[in-house]
Amino acid sequence: MKILKKVQNGGEYSHMTDDYFNTIIFGGNGWNKNKVKMLSPLQLAYIGDAIYELLIRTYLLSKKNISVNELHKEAIRYVKAKAQANIVHNLQDKLTEEEWSVIKRGRNAKSGSAPKNADLIDYKYATGFEALMGYLYLVGNDERIHEIFDMIISMYAENEG
Repeated sequence: MKILKKVQNGGEYSHMTDDYFNTIIFGGNGWNKNKVKMLSPLQLAYIGDAIYELLIRTYLLSKKNISVNELHKEAIRYVKAKAQANIVHNLQDKLTEEEWSVIKRGRNAKSGSAPKNADLIDYKYATGFEALMGYLYLVGNDERIHEIFDMIISMYAENEG
């Protein structure tokens, strides 16, 4: 599928940056690694949150024939801070040094706001996990995203079985 590099903007079309289209969703190779490393960990977590949520929603939609309300409730089990913190702890020995470094940057970032429904430590590890997902997405390492996601799903399957 060919994606046009234009978006409608107040009746006029403007060109998006090449970086925008050079991401996994659009089949690109990702951004320059040095440019991604210059982003703040909270910026990485911002995009990583969306990527992980999309993966979870797609997975649940493919596996469960339930109402949207039930899909939402099921998704929360995977995306809440405690679940993401558990993911980090369970996958720690399967992550590279570089990946662990990104998680630590995200974990140690000052967000400026307190978590509403989560323990502060879990919230920080969840931010680290989201930063990792954002980092991998932006550098175009979709293979590693899928490997990690497969490990997460296997982890959940073991806990339920």
